[in-house]
Amino acid sequence: MDPTVIRPATTPKPADPAAAALGLERWEEQAARCPDAEVAAFARAYATDPAGRRLLEAVFGNSPFLTQAMVIDPAFARRMLTLGWDAAFDAELEAVRTELAAERDTAKLMARLRVAKRRVSLLTAVADIAGGWDLARVTLALSRFAEDALRLACDHLLSKAAAGGSLILPEPERPSVGSGLIVLAMGKFGARELNYSSDIDLIVLYDDHVVQTTQPDNMARTFVRLARELVRIMEERTRDGYVFRTDLRLRPDPGATPLAVSVSAAESYYGSLGQNWERAAMIKARAVAGDLEAGRNFLRFLVPFIWRRSLDFAAIQDIHSIKRQINAHRGYRSTAVNGHNVKLGRGGIREIEFFAQTQQLIFGGRDPTLRTSGTVESLLALVASGRIERPVADDLIKSYEFLRMVEHRVQMKDDRQTHTLPTDDAGVAALAAFMGYAEAEPFRVDLLETLDRVEDHYAALFEEAPPLSGPGNLVFTGTEDDPDTLETLRAMGFGNPAAVAAAVRAWHHGRYRATRSTRSRELLTELGPTLLEALGATANPDDAFNRFDEFLARLPAGVQLFSMFYSNPNLLSLLAEIMGSAPRLAEVLSRNPNRLDAVLTPGFFDALPTRAALSEQLDLLLHQARDYEDVLNIARRWTNDQIVWAGIHILRNITDGERCGPFLSDVADLGLAALEPRVADDFARRHGRFAEAEGAAPEDRHGMAILALGKLGSRQMTLRSDLDLIMVYDTPPGSTASDGPKPLAPNEYFIRLTQRMINALTAPTGEGRLYDIDMRLRPSGKSGPLAISLESFQRYQMNDAWTWEHMALTRARVIHGPAELTSRLDAAVREVLTRPRDPDKLLRDVAEMRARIDKEFGTTDIWDVKYVRGGTIDVEFIAQYLMLRHAAEHPEILGGDAAAALRMAAGAGLLDEGIATDLREALSLWRRIQGFLRLTTEGRFDIAKAPAGLRQALARAAFPDRAEMPGFDSAALENQARAIATRAHRHFIHLVEEPAAALP
Repeated sequence: MDPTVIRPATTPKPADPAAAALGLERWEEQAARCPDAEVAAFARAYATDPAGRRLLEAVFGNSPFLTQAMVIDPAFARRMLTLGWDAAFDAELEAVRTELAAERDTAKLMARLRVAKRRVSLLTAVADIAGGWDLARVTLALSRFAEDALRLACDHLLSKAAAGGSLILPEPERPSVGSGLIVLAMGKFGARELNYSSDIDLIVLYDDHVVQTTQPDNMARTFVRLARELVRIMEERTRDGYVFRTDLRLRPDPGATPLAVSVSAAESYYGSLGQNWERAAMIKARAVAGDLEAGRNFLRFLVPFIWRRSLDFAAIQDIHSIKRQINAHRGYRSTAVNGHNVKLGRGGIREIEFFAQTQQLIFGGRDPTLRTSGTVESLLALVASGRIERPVADDLIKSYEFLRMVEHRVQMKDDRQTHTLPTDDAGVAALAAFMGYAEAEPFRVDLLETLDRVEDHYAALFEEAPPLSGPGNLVFTGTEDDPDTLETLRAMGFGNPAAVAAAVRAWHHGRYRATRSTRSRELLTELGPTLLEALGATANPDDAFNRFDEFLARLPAGVQLFSMFYSNPNLLSLLAEIMGSAPRLAEVLSRNPNRLDAVLTPGFFDALPTRAALSEQLDLLLHQARDYEDVLNIARRWTNDQIVWAGIHILRNITDGERCGPFLSDVADLGLAALEPRVADDFARRHGRFAEAEGAAPEDRHGMAILALGKLGSRQMTLRSDLDLIMVYDTPPGSTASDGPKPLAPNEYFIRLTQRMINALTAPTGEGRLYDIDMRLRPSGKSGPLAISLESFQRYQMNDAWTWEHMALTRARVIHGPAELTSRLDAAVREVLTRPRDPDKLLRDVAEMRARIDKEFGTTDIWDVKYVRGGTIDVEFIAQYLMLRHAAEHPEILGGDAAAALRMAAGAGLLDEGIATDLREALSLWRRIQGFLRLTTEGRFDIAKAPAGLRQALARAAFPDRAEMPGFDSAALENQARAIATRAHRHFIHLVEEPAAALP
């Protein structure tokens, strides 16, 4: 046999002897069919040579992919095994360059590149298996071929663009020269360290100051199309396979930028928004195709971005945070071989790379000797500069070479881009054999020792940095999802961890105003684990995260707030709880996150302020108003501050929906009372006022009073209640028009003043809306005027109002107006309510009205506490029926609050004490539940689908004395609520429905 034929002395044994035997059969069959006699003779002779046969068995018995590549191309196999690895590799590259230098047919270009890729893959693998090439030579060969393939593809595409008139090429015979197209190799490709089945990470740019074109407006589209076609040429699978999977996600902000980015845009991005992980990625950047001179110029521009001469503490802390997030639990020793990811897992390749890169980032600005790209090269540079000890570097280099060998063997089997070891013992045993081990156990021992050694050195890095709390890996650097991070997020409770990871990466790309400054992003990196853990602990982590993302998107700036969170971790936990459990508060805070400052004030978690304290505070703020717009904004800001205050108290079980009702009603009362005179004054500047009777006191002046009904009238406001109002006015006798520059008749004056008041309350400003207003309870409803005179109000209520309108009037309360007018209005309401009534008609009307409501809105959903039978409507209808029926003889039972009316009715002997207690207990429960659900739930509440945390919080709100008792689960909660509703409904039937049905 020819002595030049490669006969490796040591090769791995076949993991699958049967596959080896089958491969040898196919090899011999192919030789028998080969038309080239010399190739056929070589194939037969090599299979009978002992060393040659060992090599063939090592290939055929360990890798189906390599078997196929070798068997279908015996001519290339002969060249590879006779010329030698280096000569055969160089010859193949030269042949590809020669054949494709002037190729204009894209299909032919793609086919030839794929054949070359298959041959290069075969050659590098066999040279590696045979021990002919070390790791550096293997990775260099793969990287060199990738460069050649890209250069040929770029020349081809540039020539086509020029032929189509899109570009002008300075040197058509050398299309890339002066073209302005820049293709940067990143990651392993940039460092000439491609792994066996590696993707190639690229950034495609175009220098908009260099490109020559007759269509400058189409420049961006031209290069985007070119980038898209370049990717297709590289990665589209045809019958000949593919060249390289191509990843363009390392470009500036890939979620928001096109595939090809202009140099001007890239320079702007890196100058203002570039992150530390992007600096780390750029350490390995290299111009590999297109206009190499333009590419080198761009990288020279990036030198100050990559190699900062001085890093402030925050930047170093950011780098430390990234490192600590990758390995939050140092010394963890439960790593398993089966299924371990040798790139991303503990003690893996990435930790070795990051060990070098973090120190390069920190020290490379002042020490140019550290500005290296290769991993081994960088470790040795750190030794030379005195940053690490030589034994540490030797350990890491040895580990790196071993782990890369494992990675390559895993990938060679089926040409798959994977870094994960087999999950079963048989697969690990096969890998051990491919690695040259006689048994699996020594391989397991060596691998675990390697992983532990890497982890030890990695954990020692930046030991002075404080440990980062967290449940596991939380890595959001780069552009792809870290598998361990997705698992960590899933374990935290997030149902869509990939979406969470993508959003966090978007934060770090500076998509939002709050994250555009370097300092804000660095703080966010440090806060990340605590924030995600807090959001994950909420009732619905995904909803909580989405609301926080919306909150972040609305922030005008981030440093101040993030610094506040950093100094007060409990505040971050509270915000997460709000985002997860209180959509109403989340909405308010999104408009003004500074409201969280109040939480830090002493006494925030004490009892809510009294009405007097609230009034004093609001007056003080309004005295600072400069103009009318300022008044509107101050009123909104103050009101929303109180809503946040009350909401947080409900959320933390300091109060509940029932006890909070009077506080929220006081807030609304004071807000309306403060706004009305200021709105009236502003209105009067144009339309004047009505002249007062001579000698009338200021407090007795005529004007407009505000009559509150509904929840405001009964002082049982919730966080989302609208305001049911009736505007009642009075003018001096004989008044025909106001005395302003634009006089108005009384009815038009007060209607327009009411409209102005409604606008003041509902118009959105930078502080949001104040309240939604409902005027449908005014006389004649929607068809009636917005404001009504006191005389008309009295006449309507005495003569024309329906029973349901008088039922609503039982909750009426005058909350603002001139003293004399409010007194008369109070008297008018009381006169209506205390007039004698036909008890049968009243009973029938109440029963029929409840039936109509049940027909339209009836439900069996116990959490729809308003409409469910035995819910608030049934209880309030009973109270209102009793007030209207007995107020003539017992006016003391009148009270806007149904609970108070029921108590007074029982005290007057009008209602059984036990029934009154049942009804008040039910009403109290419904108010607690409604107050909590209005805070925490959007839309219909489904307890079966509600997260456990929300169900538990609801139980505490509804039954604070039983919630913590063993066995009081959601089923017990629902059963208890239904029992109370059933009892209340039974009382309604007994008191209203059955007597009404018995009427003639």
